[in-house]
Amino acid sequence: MPILSRRSAIALSAAALAMPSFAKPLRPARIGQWDTIELSYAGPKAGNPFQDVTLSAVFENGDRSQKVAGFYDGNGTYRIRFMPDRPGAWRYRTSANAHELDGKTGSITVAATGVHGPVKVANTYHFAYADGTPYRPFGTTSYAWTHQSDAAIEQTLKTLAVSPFNKLRFAVFPNGDTAGVPLYPFEGTPHEWDYSRFNPAFFHRLEYCLGRLRTLGIEADIILFHPYDGGKWGFNAMPAEVDARYVAYLAARLSAYRNVWWSLANEYDDIKAKTDADFDRLFQVVQANDPYDHLRSIHHNHVLYDNAKPWVTHASLQNGSAVEDDARAVLYRDVWRKPVVFDEVKYEGNIAKRWGNLSGQEMVRRIWEGTIAGTYVGHGESIEDRDHRMFLGEGGLLRGESPARIGFLKKILDDGPTAIEPIDKWQERHLGGQPGQYYLRYFGTEAPTEWNFVLPKQGVSAGQTYAVDVIDTWAMTVTPLPGTFTMAKLDDYSFKADRAVPLPAKPYLALRIRRVA
Repeated sequence: MPILSRRSAIALSAAALAMPSFAKPLRPARIGQWDTIELSYAGPKAGNPFQDVTLSAVFENGDRSQKVAGFYDGNGTYRIRFMPDRPGAWRYRTSANAHELDGKTGSITVAATGVHGPVKVANTYHFAYADGTPYRPFGTTSYAWTHQSDAAIEQTLKTLAVSPFNKLRFAVFPNGDTAGVPLYPFEGTPHEWDYSRFNPAFFHRLEYCLGRLRTLGIEADIILFHPYDGGKWGFNAMPAEVDARYVAYLAARLSAYRNVWWSLANEYDDIKAKTDADFDRLFQVVQANDPYDHLRSIHHNHVLYDNAKPWVTHASLQNGSAVEDDARAVLYRDVWRKPVVFDEVKYEGNIAKRWGNLSGQEMVRRIWEGTIAGTYVGHGESIEDRDHRMFLGEGGLLRGESPARIGFLKKILDDGPTAIEPIDKWQERHLGGQPGQYYLRYFGTEAPTEWNFVLPKQGVSAGQTYAVDVIDTWAMTVTPLPGTFTMAKLDDYSFKADRAVPLPAKPYLALRIRRVA
């Protein structure tokens, strides 16, 4: 636990006890590197503390100094949250325009716990945790799961705990799937909001969900704006200064959670009250108020945002046709030279809408195609239950056939190289991996009886030998083939093995090809 002044510790305990049990923040048994440290102080209640009081703190460890903003949490309570990026003793000092909050000092001892830290971009097109451990996003979406009943939220968390997913996209603002939970981010009533005052209870609930995802090792891809207001609340058309204040307040509250990603909007081009310039500005507000530089993206519908802009860390795309063929998917990498995440490629589902009725086989096929292209593809499920509820909107149970097969792919990749790169992308090779060492050859809906074992010349030389496994991506089996395959030069561009690879004439097959030392 941090070493706090007696008054601060009393305030922290009192605030925790005053919260509903559902909203109590999750605090680790000891403070470790990349955990969230929270300081709490009693301060002014008069006027409007959300706007009248400014609070920050500087944390120092040797030559490392980090300034973070505090925030008002209602009922006279002010909080400062900090995520230490190294173990050891951290000293802090507060600054505020209220004397009750200004000049508070203390120290916190941070332990090395082996936590990997936040996810960052790595090697241009990929991701890794702050400690260098590779991270591959296997994401899914549940837009309004945090707006459901307490029981429904717990059911979603139980589902995620046994799923293969390590990233979840969801929205801060309510939408049509909101289940009547009477909590909103501002005080007031729909279209009569007091935009100058936030509703702390709303954020307590959001933070509870964020903390539970962190415990499960799931990254939280938090969508700040969306176009699904339907005129019900007005959150998609707030004044520009309110947008900026909301984003800054959210960053002050949530940035110290290591599993945060920022998605500026879902289908940003359908939010007609905002322009590209507005989103440029809001990106920069996030960047200026997040001291930890969490990942940032924006999701489109019909019009691509310019993901080359410096405040965008990776592309978040909606395009189902691009991942029907790895050769299409790879093109986006070449445009932006950033990681490409196809967060929406349509969904496994049973609804009439064309975006929500993929078969499980097609969902899995698109993820494999994107994988061998060196990109990342997200899952989604729109299978309605008897009450017309689906995981995509409300969370709950996953009913589809694809999650198990996605978990199977995840295990295949975990047993391979750090990253999958497209191999000889100018030809129809359908190969991903690392040249001369490791390859995945995916056949999709083809049902071949054999594969003529030919590899591009990069990294390959005559006499090299390779072992081959036949992977049934739907049946989830791996069958090693007997013997090895020896390469010889075929032409100026390729090497060919001494024999072909026999295959069982089924769709959704892949080959894993590994060089034998």
